[in-house]
Amino acid sequence: MNDKPGVSELRLVVTAPDYEQALRFYRDVLGLPERAAYESPGGRVTILEAGRATLELADPPHAAYIDDVEVGRRVAGHIRVAFEVTDTAAATARLAAGGATIIAEPVPTPWETLNARLEGPAGLQLTLFGDQQPSQSEPVKDNS
Repeated sequence: MNDKPGVSELRLVVTAPDYEQALRFYRDVLGLPERAAYESPGGRVTILEAGRATLELADPPHAAYIDDVEVGRRVAGHIRVAFEVTDTAAATARLAAGGATIIAEPVPTPWETLNARLEGPAGLQLTLFGDQQPSQSEPVKDNS
């Protein structure tokens, strides 16, 4: 018999002072599909699908190392949200055009991903990460 508690979903709950801006950004710009929406007296909540969820726990020295690799200095608070994307450069450009602030452009990392750092609505610091392959929108150099 398994005595371990069963967790079937990780849900990150964010209170967004500008709810409409945050909803537009995360649903329409980032592309997280809407699972459900509810209203309460004077309030609203929308649940967005974000694919598979993991909980990444880092001690302060490792968190500082990640910031150094992605940004070059310590910038994140104790919460940072990371999204795996198919094209880091294109997603960074799309999110910046949709209202995010770029903290650091995509950089190759020691763990063989291409990572970018942004600040999105509701004050969330975001990491976008994906394979270290050139963007489909960029020409590929022919070395022949």
